[in-house]
Amino acid sequence: MDALALLSFGPTGWGDEIAWGVLVTVSLALATLPFGLALGFLVALAKQSPEPSLRAAGQIYTTIFRGLPELLTLFLVYFGVQIGLQRIVRLVIPDAAIEVNSFVAGMIALGVVFSSYASEVFLSAFKAIPRGQYEGGHALGLTDAQTMRLVILPQLLRVALPGLGNLWLILVKDTALVSAIGLSDILRQAGIAARVSREQFLFFGVAILIYLALAVISSAGISAIERRVGRARPAR
Repeated sequence: MDALALLSFGPTGWGDEIAWGVLVTVSLALATLPFGLALGFLVALAKQSPEPSLRAAGQIYTTIFRGLPELLTLFLVYFGVQIGLQRIVRLVIPDAAIEVNSFVAGMIALGVVFSSYASEVFLSAFKAIPRGQYEGGHALGLTDAQTMRLVILPQLLRVALPGLGNLWLILVKDTALVSAIGLSDILRQAGIAARVSREQFLFFGVAILIYLALAVISSAGISAIERRVGRARPAR
């Protein structure tokens, strides 16, 4: 069977399965992004908190999840959480069986890894904002929360955007790890097609092209956002 027939849509080709893998990959990355950003921002706040226990907790968090391999983190979340929940539930229902959704497990695992790196990006951005910005907000009668939301956060996002853009590209690539826990992403679907058809070069080559296309599209989107943010920056 020729390459076009193998990549076609319908019962005789693998186009439907590959397209589904692309949808799963993009959905996973988009679902992980806000979770990772929010968690990373909170960790960055903790790491610059005047409370020593919060600073220590933030440092321990980033040390653990930046030090562990992403695949090991994925296995810890997928298998560890599943075992933990089963033991807790079986205290009440002895025969209960708990199964963790692979998409949710992938989102959590990739999210905590993403957040550990994002916290460092946010922390560097915080340090780049002059202390006078905080004092100016307070001089205008703004509360700490209003100062953060109206004065600091817009500047913070502009400074952190290049670093966060790089982390997004890494996140898109790291979604390939979820194939190890059975999620039907691009890599898993390509692997199944390669084994069944014995056309490994074709299907893994297609997977390479898809990931490169996602990277190019992402880079173009990030550049457009940076240009828009740059135009919206007030003149000094």
